[in-house]
Amino acid sequence: MHLSTVSINLLLLVMVLSVLSSTSESQQPTYLHHDCPNTTTFSINSTYQANRGTVLTSLSSNSTRREGFYNTTAGSSPDTVYSLFLCRGDLSTSVCQACVTFATTDISQRCPNQTRAVVWYDECLLRYSDQYIFSVVNEEPSVLLANSQNITDRDRFDQQVQVLMNDTATQAANAATGARKFAIRQAEANFSSSFPTLYALAQCTPDLLSTDCDRCLRFEIANLPRGSQGGRVLSPSCNVRYEVYLFYNQTAVAAPPTPPGSGGNDRRTWPIIVAIVVPIATSILLLLLVCWVLKRRARKKYNTNGYDITTTESLQYDFATIEAATVKFSDANKLGEGGFGEVYKGIISNQQEIAVKRLSRGSGQGTEEFKNEAVLVAKLQHRNLVRLLGFCLEREEKILVYEYVPNKSLDYFVFDPAKQGQLDWLRRYKIIEGIARGILYLHEDSRLRIIHRDLKASNILLDGDMNPKISDFGMARIFGVDQTRGTTRRVVGTYGYMSPEYAMQGQFSVKSDAYSFGVLVLEIISGQRNSNFYETEGAQNLISYAWKLWKDGRSLELLDPVLRDNYSRNQVIRCIQLGLLCVQEDPADRPTMATVVLLLNSYSATLQVPKQPAFVLQSRTDGRMPDKGLESDQSTSRSMPWANNEVSITELYPR
Repeated sequence: MHLSTVSINLLLLVMVLSVLSSTSESQQPTYLHHDCPNTTTFSINSTYQANRGTVLTSLSSNSTRREGFYNTTAGSSPDTVYSLFLCRGDLSTSVCQACVTFATTDISQRCPNQTRAVVWYDECLLRYSDQYIFSVVNEEPSVLLANSQNITDRDRFDQQVQVLMNDTATQAANAATGARKFAIRQAEANFSSSFPTLYALAQCTPDLLSTDCDRCLRFEIANLPRGSQGGRVLSPSCNVRYEVYLFYNQTAVAAPPTPPGSGGNDRRTWPIIVAIVVPIATSILLLLLVCWVLKRRARKKYNTNGYDITTTESLQYDFATIEAATVKFSDANKLGEGGFGEVYKGIISNQQEIAVKRLSRGSGQGTEEFKNEAVLVAKLQHRNLVRLLGFCLEREEKILVYEYVPNKSLDYFVFDPAKQGQLDWLRRYKIIEGIARGILYLHEDSRLRIIHRDLKASNILLDGDMNPKISDFGMARIFGVDQTRGTTRRVVGTYGYMSPEYAMQGQFSVKSDAYSFGVLVLEIISGQRNSNFYETEGAQNLISYAWKLWKDGRSLELLDPVLRDNYSRNQVIRCIQLGLLCVQEDPADRPTMATVVLLLNSYSATLQVPKQPAFVLQSRTDGRMPDKGLESDQSTSRSMPWANNEVSITELYPR
């Protein structure tokens, strides 16, 4: 009887192992949803497709990483592909690997030629894009999945779910830097004997800042289904879930048990010794390091607010040198004047010509904008950006030293009837190309992601060869790698150049700069200011006039009359169409600057048909945009010392 029982048990064990083995071998991840919009696609056998294949292969080969997360990039603009995967934090490495490996093939089948795609499974998510996605919060697209079973006492249930989910989100968001931003929690449910416990999960991609992770999770929690026994919300950057049953692996994320002490007092003593000695040694080393840093900093010059804004002493100029270079800021050396101060030409000891921007003490820019501009521009190196040579912070003076650009600014030529002839079509086209390359560098190719926020003709300087250089970064915002858009209560910019979503709602992004670029293109082509446009054929501003001509098939009538005898018809029409694409009302419809640069350099690429542009801040009864400051209870400032008859505004909007 005993042998028979053993045989039966052995047979059962073999059968169970066989079933488990076959299940494991054939297991596929549980598909939830995918999203790959048809708004942007790539051609078959294109460079982008090859780069997509490279990143997907890289993701698959790195799917065994213990942290369950990996991101990678392939190719260069405009064919750069950014990609990442994220596995659920409670799953084993083998399950993560199986999910990612399957996903790299599955996503290509579900999204054969889309440049942006994300696919969610119960075990992992995988995404790729032609836009920078690392450390960037993406709450959309958002997918809601709900349990079909409802709850009777909905109010009490939803309240308990909300409390539990908020606690779980806080735990996930506050994970240590570099750790998995993942948390699971459970709580007793006192609303029903059928469901004694509630279970919750929250997770973000580990590259997010804690604040961004928390924001993403709160957004998802707010969208969870109500009155359902379970639900989840998926997004590219985070996901949340709750159920009335245990749906995650508790043991995989539980703290490892402490092994029982079996080796006598020595084994118990060593951890105590280490716990005492290591902090003391670390403290001593930190103290020595702090002393060394303080000693080095003592040699550097600080500004009056106590912060050091440079990484090299070679950027610092003393006030005496600047004063001598500008002949004590003489009027004869003055190049221009604006709301933030005055600009002077100077010559330093090596006979190098410089432009000195001396901020007025009562300027709206002040310390913060000065620090912003200095830190930004010092890190930027591009032929279509004005180069910062250094700065001076002495005697309560805030001074920026730039390379000297001899031909002043674009508005000095393009809007002056006496000088418009110096800009033939070839030069204007090169200026448009140069501005586009400079903005692209700010948005995608520099070490930072920068939104300029005040692009206009007077902020485009021209060097001796009429090459454009974008200047004035006092209004710029750093987006680093953690954002694609933002919102502010302090709207800064210039009438006629601000996008509608920024002017009216304070929402800014790379598409805000694209809008300003579109206005610039139309101004360069026509030789007329958008903000100074007199009503023509019922159009109230330059944008609406260009749109009317486009609809009527008379686009070439927009061209500056001084160019009518020498221009490229195809280039002009293409640039007008591109300008109208950039000033469309919906930011999503506007092209990125990478697309703009591609379209300017490739005549085979097809341009989309523009939609009706946004007509914001329209003209008053005299047919002109306002060229004076705002009302007395709103602050105004002029952001560019070389500007003429333009007003940069700062306005507070209640939110």
